[in-house]
Amino acid sequence: MGNFKEDIALVEAIVLDVDGVMTDGGITPTPEGDFIRRYNAKDGYAIAYALREGLKVCVISGGRGAMLENRLKMLGVTRYYLNCMDKIAAIEEFLADNHLGRENVIYMGDDIPDLECMQRVGIPVCPADAAMECIEASRYVSEFNGGHGAVRDIVEQVLRAKGLWAKNLKGVLGVGK
Repeated sequence: MGNFKEDIALVEAIVLDVDGVMTDGGITPTPEGDFIRRYNAKDGYAIAYALREGLKVCVISGGRGAMLENRLKMLGVTRYYLNCMDKIAAIEEFLADNHLGRENVIYMGDDIPDLECMQRVGIPVCPADAAMECIEASRYVSEFNGGHGAVRDIVEQVLRAKGLWAKNLKGVLGVGK
């Protein structure tokens, strides 16, 4: 483990929790048994951009629901574990399947169920409003709260460190100047 900025330039994968990371943690149950969550569009853009630039993105969440799964599919996330009660098994499977060294993986979590996963990677990070235990375990604490740009913050930092952010001034679809 070296300098944070140097280490994030070597990142190959970003693993995210959902509630409290990709969202502000608020959920509204629907009569059908699904949940309505509010997502930050800039976080979503950053995730889609990272995927386009070749980073692996995985979501591991105890959350569930068709609307959540649809959101991930819309962003292009193909590797996700929802309604996951064993986050350690999920992250170990993801690392093994993708032949990833732990040192080159970021995990962004916000609460106690994320701590063990955060300890299994080289770069644990969290939103500003994470549980104190997550803050203490993190190498980086975003200045943004969950659901309010924390994901965009870390993804942008990684892609900037790699020289991939806004390259050629092209967006997610590769259209631009």
